[in-house]
Amino acid sequence: MAKVELYTTQWCGYCARARALLNKKGVPFTDIDVDADSAKREEMIERSGGGMTVPQIFIDGEHVGGSDDLFALEQSGALDRKLGRTA
Repeated sequence: MAKVELYTTQWCGYCARARALLNKKGVPFTDIDVDADSAKREEMIERSGGGMTVPQIFIDGEHVGGSDDLFALEQSGALDRKLGRTA
């Protein structure tokens, strides 16, 4: 299974939506709260190439974008491939 990382805040609706999709699919992920640690926010911005909004989502180190991007991958069928799942 792929390593999934989400940079999030607890109050973000888009973050909750991304978490819910991953939970529904049974995908384990690391939730990195950028409100609790300003160094993690800076790390998020650097890793994402300047992304300031949450969530910022990474699969196996590849930046896939935010919640809308995650859902677009799911709709196209590409998310399971990125996660290393067979159809």
